[in-house]
Amino acid sequence: MRYLGLDLGSKTLGVAISDKMGLIASSYKIIRHNEDYDGLVEEIQKIVQDLEIGAIVLGFPKNMNNTVGYKGELSLQFQKKLQDVLSVPIYLQDERLTTKIATDVLIQGNISRKKRKKVVDGIAATVILQSYLDRS
Repeated sequence: MRYLGLDLGSKTLGVAISDKMGLIASSYKIIRHNEDYDGLVEEIQKIVQDLEIGAIVLGFPKNMNNTVGYKGELSLQFQKKLQDVLSVPIYLQDERLTTKIATDVLIQGNISRKKRKKVVDGIAATVILQSYLDRS
């Protein structure tokens, strides 16, 4: 089964996909949304249909003390919007420190700061999805 990984940011959505076996995650694209969550849901719906996605893994940002803050509440609301229109399961994956991990990987790869800003959400989505796949 193929999975879709999502990292919901304030301006962009990082998207990752797994291989058909559901073993390896890779960055797919970054979608700019400017808080147009309904338009974002439509775009994800199209990706799910086009790529025959069997499940979605949505990053769930928690505070370091394990409480749910504003960003976590946004993810829960976004999960609800997705569940209202999609027939695939949507799992939440703790995403604490994924952006830091993604940034560190890009720094180690000598990627410039300007280029890192453009791809970090896609890498973070990949880390989120791979974490879920490794756990499953």
